[in-house]
Amino acid sequence: MKITKPINLALVALAGFTFACGGGEKTSETTSTADVETPAAAPEVEMSLEEKYQDDPIYIKGLAKLKTSDCTSCHMVERKIVGPSYADVAAKYENTEENIDMLAKKVIEGGVGVWGEIPMPAHPALSIEDARDMVAYVLLLKK
Repeated sequence: MKITKPINLALVALAGFTFACGGGEKTSETTSTADVETPAAAPEVEMSLEEKYQDDPIYIKGLAKLKTSDCTSCHMVERKIVGPSYADVAAKYENTEENIDMLAKKVIEGGVGVWGEIPMPAHPALSIEDARDMVAYVLLLKK
């Protein structure tokens, strides 16, 4: 009688363990849609703003003019250096003719206070057309 208690206890423990582990595989001839694994969708590759607009004529023209200017010493496309990033400027201002004119004038005249206390130097040698092309490029860079 003393041996049956440990054997019964071992059988109960084994049954509990088997039940806790799932008990075995399902065998079913029909497959439900819940049993079918679908492959995970590939995550979207995030494009940089440069990649996104590289074929846009406004982008091409404005970038070419910016490369010949001193703008890149204080501004970057997606990161603040001294002045705001171009993406931050694009987020703040709607891409309208009025804003392009107003911002082009600010680029030529310079200013301080809109983005902090560090002044943006004036660029009086820059033509209004070149400044407008640069600003149109910047406002294109919305995230």
